[in-house]
Amino acid sequence: MQKITTIILILAFAFIGATKVEAQDFQGKAYYFSKTTMDMSRFGRGRQMNEQEKKQMENRLKSMFEKTYVLTFNKEESIFIEEEKLAAPGSGRGMGMFGSSFSPGPQYKNIKEGLYLQDQEFFGKQFLIKEELESIEWVMGTETKQIGQYLCFKATAKKRSTQVNIGPPPRRENAETKTDSIKPIEDADKKEEDDMIDVVAWYTPQIPVSQGPSEFWGLPGLILEISAGNNTMLCTKIVINPEEKTKIVAPKKGEEVTKQEYNEIITAKMEEFRANRRRGGGGRR
Repeated sequence: MQKITTIILILAFAFIGATKVEAQDFQGKAYYFSKTTMDMSRFGRGRQMNEQEKKQMENRLKSMFEKTYVLTFNKEESIFIEEEKLAAPGSGRGMGMFGSSFSPGPQYKNIKEGLYLQDQEFFGKQFLIKEELESIEWVMGTETKQIGQYLCFKATAKKRSTQVNIGPPPRRENAETKTDSIKPIEDADKKEEDDMIDVVAWYTPQIPVSQGPSEFWGLPGLILEISAGNNTMLCTKIVINPEEKTKIVAPKKGEEVTKQEYNEIITAKMEEFRANRRRGGGGRR
């Protein structure tokens, strides 16, 4: 009975909201705050970091990963762009190169055409990430909560992580532990399992568009909050049909690559960077 009531509520909100998005020139803007939790234990493995060093590292990572974004959307398209802001003095020292290179560029989704594009700059080179819009197998829940003036419903999913490791590499096991011929298969299975992350979304049928921040979409309402792995994005403001419309333009410039190809480029660059650091360390222990 509870599920039937919930479905009726969803349909009711969708019907009410649909009247607001019926116009051909409908557009909305949603503002999101993004926060990423980092595992500080993985930094400074070679020596124990003191509290001051940990604090400095946390502040630098905060400037890299705590950001604000704007999602401009209509019934078929959306573009998700980071809001530019001035960094606090010293907050990005030593991390500026990484901050600019690892921050996601404008992300465009076209639901009608099933298209995902991302305009991405990496160490001075422009890339255009082009993919078929990845469908997400959402599990619809009945749990609700209020976000601002909007009633939101919970949905969950499992999704392959697209995050690239920019921290220290994981510890390698001794070669002796790799003599078991079954272990490589077990390791491959474990890696595939580790690559999957839990996703929790809160969407509102009051804005019945199948859009959301970053690469997330596919629910019967705008996604106002999303938690994926160690990253959370929360909508802080919504403007429906702003007086000044923003033209949603699909990115076109840059070397065309897939997400996998782009991640391989980043990984190779990071390995090169680490190798250069090890050589520059002069063999210090």
